[in-house]
Amino acid sequence: MNYTLIKDFIDLLEEFETEVSTYPELYPVTVQGFKAWISDKENIEENQTEEPYWEGKENGRTPESAISTLLVHLNRYAKTYSKSAISDSEFSTQEDFIYLINLKAFGEMTKMALIKKNIHDKPVGMLIIARLLRQGLVEQTDSDVDKRSKLIRITGRGLQILEKQMEKIRQATNIVAGNLNYYEKMELIRILNKLDRFHYPIFSRNINPDELINTVYDEYAFKS
Repeated sequence: MNYTLIKDFIDLLEEFETEVSTYPELYPVTVQGFKAWISDKENIEENQTEEPYWEGKENGRTPESAISTLLVHLNRYAKTYSKSAISDSEFSTQEDFIYLINLKAFGEMTKMALIKKNIHDKPVGMLIIARLLRQGLVEQTDSDVDKRSKLIRITGRGLQILEKQMEKIRQATNIVAGNLNYYEKMELIRILNKLDRFHYPIFSRNINPDELINTVYDEYAFKS
């Protein structure tokens, strides 16, 4: 009897059960689910070396152009689903509930910290915070560290309104992930995290728009 093969199979089965316990919606704990999981895993490994097609590739369109356009498209799709998720709520935009989710998850923070966490310019962020304050969804207090700063925290009413809408918000986020399998989701998260770690320090410097592209091009190796 080939005990090595049996051990490899048991290890693979344990890996499957661990991942399914974390993401039970992806694969049923059945023989069919196990077979689908193995197939998806093999497809990901095989496709990692294949260059994908993108619209306009045959006419010389660059991968950078395709990436930029696809990210814009995905952002618009996500906003459409978010708009549906809050259509019967007190939220005006998806930014409203995202601000509340951040406050619920990370606790009170200064206005600027909250604005930067959501990758907004100060004027836009201030308008969102002012709207949430008017609705009684957040409240502000003076900072003990810096009296010039205001700390923003989610209110009991804000928690109640957010929780009321969370099921639809979760449904919207599930739809945005579309038909990606577990491995594709993990790979996409890895790639998007890498891009986020690149762009966030640049964004945080508040470089003048007139100088932004030239500054980034001078400091990073894009010319090659």
